[in-house]
Amino acid sequence: MLFTQLGFYSLIIGFIFSVTLIPLAFKDLSVLTKSINLNIFITLSLQLFFVFFSFVCLIFAFINSDFSNEIVYNNSHTTKPLLYKISGTWGNHEGSLLLCLLVLVLFILLFLITSKKEPKKYRISTLLFQEIIIIGFFLFLLLTSNPFNHLFPVPSEGLGLNPILQDPILAIHPPILYLGYIGSSIIFSSSIGAIIQNYVNSNWAIYIKKWIIVSWVFLTIGIVLGSIWAYYELGWGGFWFWDPVENISLMPWLCLTALLHSIIVLEKRSLLGTWSLVLSISCFTLSMCGTFLVRSGILNSVHTFANDPKRGIFILIFLFILILLSLIIFFFFYEPKIEKHKNFIFSKETSVLVNNWFMMYFLSVVLIGTVYPIFLEVIENEKISIGPPFFNELLVPLLIPFLFLMSIGPNLKWIKDNFRLINVKLIFLFILSILISFFILVKTQLNSLLLSILIIFSIYLTFTTIRDFFTKNQINFSQKISHFGFSLLILSIVVNGIFSKEITTNIRVGEKYKFDNGVIYFEKINALKKDNYMSIIANFKIKENYKKEIQLKPELRIFNQPVTVTSEADIKVSLMEDKFLVMNLVKGNDYYNIRYQTKPFMIWIWLSTIIICIGPLINFIKKK
Repeated sequence: MLFTQLGFYSLIIGFIFSVTLIPLAFKDLSVLTKSINLNIFITLSLQLFFVFFSFVCLIFAFINSDFSNEIVYNNSHTTKPLLYKISGTWGNHEGSLLLCLLVLVLFILLFLITSKKEPKKYRISTLLFQEIIIIGFFLFLLLTSNPFNHLFPVPSEGLGLNPILQDPILAIHPPILYLGYIGSSIIFSSSIGAIIQNYVNSNWAIYIKKWIIVSWVFLTIGIVLGSIWAYYELGWGGFWFWDPVENISLMPWLCLTALLHSIIVLEKRSLLGTWSLVLSISCFTLSMCGTFLVRSGILNSVHTFANDPKRGIFILIFLFILILLSLIIFFFFYEPKIEKHKNFIFSKETSVLVNNWFMMYFLSVVLIGTVYPIFLEVIENEKISIGPPFFNELLVPLLIPFLFLMSIGPNLKWIKDNFRLINVKLIFLFILSILISFFILVKTQLNSLLLSILIIFSIYLTFTTIRDFFTKNQINFSQKISHFGFSLLILSIVVNGIFSKEITTNIRVGEKYKFDNGVIYFEKINALKKDNYMSIIANFKIKENYKKEIQLKPELRIFNQPVTVTSEADIKVSLMEDKFLVMNLVKGNDYYNIRYQTKPFMIWIWLSTIIICIGPLINFIKKK
């Protein structure tokens, strides 16, 4: 009870300091000094301290099972392991928003510390707009989503955390994802500050690129961790299923990726300034829209844990105010610098711009596929679900020219390039890609022209990116690493999609099931009592022709609070393919439903995303 009270009052004090920062910042704008007033740093530090203390109090409330706190009661239990008591702090609506608030305050302080070489008025303008966002989050928490609501009488036991959230990856996935989302707020506020102070130039691009990289890397890692979790925990047996909340995280990622490329053009050539600002505003807008869709309960997803229209309405109004304010500032204060540049079709600038067009198309498809069911339900009261066929049909055809552009774009020069129609090395690599693809098509008996072309260009992109590492010019080494990672990702996805196999059947203990090239033996089951669940572990022996016999042990977990049954897949991982087995109990009899999958190149999908992140990180830490 003590931690709940301390956390609430600390949150109130943090809000007071946040409001205090506004007049302090405006006052300092009129002072003709190069450094920001020390009182601003002190107030901001105190704001951070009290928000951090509030969050720590919430953690201790979860650790001590303080059921006088409403969200502890709704999301915890005395038998829950310590790790999941702590992760339960942000595994709910209120706690996750408090964590977002903490990151917002932390990031603006880091911004002021790391931007000492930037103009003072630009820094303060960024601070002012960021504080508007922070105040909005404070009000959201205090008015609609108070994490310190008191219960009386105090319950003796809690309702427990959703069992599928009791996982090591889920302990770190949300915080990392929030770091990516909140990083876009600094980019947003910085863009508004740069517009107001007429600071949209190459110097601004050099500085803000670091924040773009930080946000992009965290968002990438967060998405990948969520994908890995869904792969083994939900029993989906794949890396992406176009779940609405998956799409919500993908949209700002696509926008950030486009921004990362366009900001380089602004840095090097003082071009695409207006477009970079639009992308900067759009990134944060998409993050906030995602928050609205998830928190309002509109979306039906395994990720959603809030269903309160009042919260959604608050976010919608707040988002409308932010967008309206940013648009007013953009149209009335932004004065683009018109500079004459000679631009050529075959140049790096053009390549980046076309890259951005593709990114916007991919983003538009994901956006339409995510929100269209919502509008259809509102207008016609008809519920539909848009799945992989829709996205594959619209995305795959445009992915082919996108891959081709990626294979030639990085090698183009700024301003212009002496484009040669004949390049012996590139032609040789293209012919080699066709030959390899031909052998793949013969082996798989694939008769899809679209997929055939996609295979050719994914292999071609991989070859060209590898070739780039052996060129004399290593100026864009970080870029080459990321592009190689992306080429490996696309190739792994294509190979995974073509060669994956799946077997689904019902089977009893002691039986065997024969399939085309092997046999599945269901040997036995074992039951074990864990801290807060009963574990039923099955023993399967799988023998495939000309392959080594393997043992797989999928698991059923029966949780007591709340009473829930979850399926835990067992996966045998190797460099070439994953062996995936998940089971479910068939109600009313002693049969178990099993799904056995072979997933080629699965581990390379995860590894390639790590390689993609390495490139920007090298760019981030390298010396000028």
